[in-house]
Amino acid sequence: MSYSFQIGHRYTRRDVYRIIGIPEDTHGGNWATGYARYGNSWFIFCNVGTSGRTGHDYANQWVGNRLEWYGRTTSQLHHPSIQSMLSVDSDTYILWREDNKEPFIFAGMGNAEEVEDITPVKIIWTFETEIFPDEISPSTTFREGTVCKVSVNAYERNPVVRQKCIEHYGATCYVCCFNFGKVFGELGEGFIHIHHLRPLSEIGEEYEVNPVEDLRPVCPNCHAMIHRRSPPLTIEEIKALLLKSAANYSAT
Repeated sequence: MSYSFQIGHRYTRRDVYRIIGIPEDTHGGNWATGYARYGNSWFIFCNVGTSGRTGHDYANQWVGNRLEWYGRTTSQLHHPSIQSMLSVDSDTYILWREDNKEPFIFAGMGNAEEVEDITPVKIIWTFETEIFPDEISPSTTFREGTVCKVSVNAYERNPVVRQKCIEHYGATCYVCCFNFGKVFGELGEGFIHIHHLRPLSEIGEEYEVNPVEDLRPVCPNCHAMIHRRSPPLTIEEIKALLLKSAANYSAT
């Protein structure tokens, strides 16, 4: 059974209980220890860069858009819970936070890319994401009817960076002011593309992105138009085109 969590939205544990249909006053047991199972679904509550309320502090971290996650202190790969979590018959819902006093952010459905047989067990989780124009390597070539390997830029896909950009600017398009939540309601709440102001070709491996200075939230339409030209249009240039179009429309 699948559940209606929205990527990037914040949820308390009680919110999760309500959505999956268990008593909201559920407490203790596995639900308070970082991960728990309900039916064929696993729910991971992950602290990144902070200790949990029980005092446990794991080296969980985001590496681009991949989550490096550790199980409970004594967890091992052969444990039934870990094996069940890795099974193709199970779904794994992953929620994370940087502050143990704040609600969790839903990262998406996790896919185990790598597993390290240590104690505690270590799993690299990946998530299905859209590929946007400025995330495709300039060296990538496409041929119709063939299968291609696409290398993408992970800066915009890092959930921590993305979240900080949205927290600063909001989920409204920085160019045209379109807001999916206002138009589509709950379905569109929080949905937005994140555009990197510096072209991919100028970014080195050691570059540390600043979510406020380097990124802007933009709607898919404006994002696509920005990348219709190489080098991409600037935010100011695409805004000017919109204003010109609006002025021409008003004059007719």
